[in-house]
Amino acid sequence: MGDDPIRPLPHASAEPKRQNLKRQDLKRQIAFRTGISAESRAAALLIAKGFRIVARRFKSPVGEIDIVARRRSLLIFVEVKARPDLEEAAWSVTERQRARIVAAAGAWLARYPDVRIRDIRFDAVLVAPGRIPRHITTAFDAGG
Repeated sequence: MGDDPIRPLPHASAEPKRQNLKRQDLKRQIAFRTGISAESRAAALLIAKGFRIVARRFKSPVGEIDIVARRRSLLIFVEVKARPDLEEAAWSVTERQRARIVAAAGAWLARYPDVRIRDIRFDAVLVAPGRIPRHITTAFDAGG
């Protein structure tokens, strides 16, 4: 007992804060896994429609693109949205997100130029539990 250093008692509010951080971390992990699962379902749908997945989770300093896919001379930049229902997913792509996706698409095109690409499109795939994912073609354009 005499050799043990004296330790201050933990602050009364330290434990609830720790639990709250653990809860937030768990929520983040669940959201990440849900997103990865939704992106996999979206990729499978696009493959079934004849697209080749060129990239997933493309990151640039100006934004991120969930899926980049190609079919012949068409290149699509796809935002995947997973929500409890498809209608909620449809409304979840904000104007700010669209601007970041368009900027990231510009970064993609600068990094990977391809003369075979004639058309570019911004699509969305909406994913909800127990529902077939919905592919929205031309969900938005580069102008917003």
